[in-house]
Amino acid sequence: MPSDWIYTDPLFYLTAIPAILLIGISKSGFGSGFGSLAVPLIALSVTVPEAAAVLMPLLFVLDLLALRAYRHEYDKALIRSLLPWSMVGIVVGFLLFKYLNSHIVEGVVGVFALTFVAQRVLFPPSPQGVILPRWIGATLTAMSGFTSFVAHAGSPPLNAYLLPMRLPPITYAASMAVLFFWVNLSKWIPYAALGLLDMRGMVTAVLLMPFTPIGIWIGVRLARKMSPKVFYACIQVGLGLTGCKLVYDGFIRGA
Repeated sequence: MPSDWIYTDPLFYLTAIPAILLIGISKSGFGSGFGSLAVPLIALSVTVPEAAAVLMPLLFVLDLLALRAYRHEYDKALIRSLLPWSMVGIVVGFLLFKYLNSHIVEGVVGVFALTFVAQRVLFPPSPQGVILPRWIGATLTAMSGFTSFVAHAGSPPLNAYLLPMRLPPITYAASMAVLFFWVNLSKWIPYAALGLLDMRGMVTAVLLMPFTPIGIWIGVRLARKMSPKVFYACIQVGLGLTGCKLVYDGFIRGA
């Protein structure tokens, strides 16, 4: 196989393999937020567009695995209400992509994630859960579609809407899996139109494909066995770490 068809730098694989595992764990619902670390992590060895190109086929496989694990357990009404707004965010991301600095977007998402985690720690939510107004859900979901398109970092805004609901862990995990399956599927055509997909990224993704089930398997087992209190505490930790990394990459490393 010609060397220009795949990435050969060992550092790339040292960052890509942990990134795939983190996405798999995030896709299972457990530790949701960790998946947003994938692009910044791989971007330690390649450019952000190259990282996005490699991740697209892997995200598709990870989404299918997550759907298979949770295919009967998602909240259909919730998905019907959120999906159209996520598509709005995708369209906005596509239209603005060439004019945006991806590092600034990462930094803003990081600040958003840290602010949300701080609010949750200082003002703990009711154990019964709170449903925020629909306009807030629509805004945050559109923001999630937008940040997913430009930086593969869609979970922090969406978590700001879903976590206060205190859904059962499996319902939460399944609903996230279904929503992001459609979000990521909808990105293929605009990514191709923007020239973000190439043969090198596709072939490299195929080589990395065997690692995709491992993170899903770990996350699903943990999500099914863990108490809701511990489950949501782990998600907040994931969001906090994600926020720190995105702020660093966006405002310090990317400056």
